[in-house]
Amino acid sequence: MNIRSKYALEIGMAAVALCCSVGRAQEKKDAGGGHAIVHPADLKWSPIMKGCELASLAGDMNAEGALFVLRLRCAAGTRIPAHWHPTDETVTVLQGVFQVGMGDKFDARGLETMNVGDVDTIAKEKRHFAFSKTATLLQIHGVGPFKVNWVNPADVVPPDAPKK
Repeated sequence: MNIRSKYALEIGMAAVALCCSVGRAQEKKDAGGGHAIVHPADLKWSPIMKGCELASLAGDMNAEGALFVLRLRCAAGTRIPAHWHPTDETVTVLQGVFQVGMGDKFDARGLETMNVGDVDTIAKEKRHFAFSKTATLLQIHGVGPFKVNWVNPADVVPPDAPKK
């Protein structure tokens, strides 16, 4: 098995584990009265690829028809390869500058810039890729099940890959 195939297999296994672990919402501070507050310092982050981590805020991203809210934070310069989701996703930039492009392969010429406060709704099964121009924090919400399907898994850099 070559190194790229090994990494692709490891990423697939990590994605399954991530879906199982991140699908449960973070512990919430019960504020009483039927609501709960999630403080940023209490989030439990899980690496999904080199440079990006995911945390669940509410709901269950794995449950059919369930509302969910996630946070994604990425280091500056992180390239997110082409992928798609089986459900619609809505992405809001909370911090930094994030760029998104449409297509089956990462192409920097097709990137559109999103700044703090910008919102992007991406239709289910629409192939897209992204670039974290600066350190970014995104909020993603939608209706489950939410999964990441990589167009070419060999393009994904595993979380524990050494720096180049």
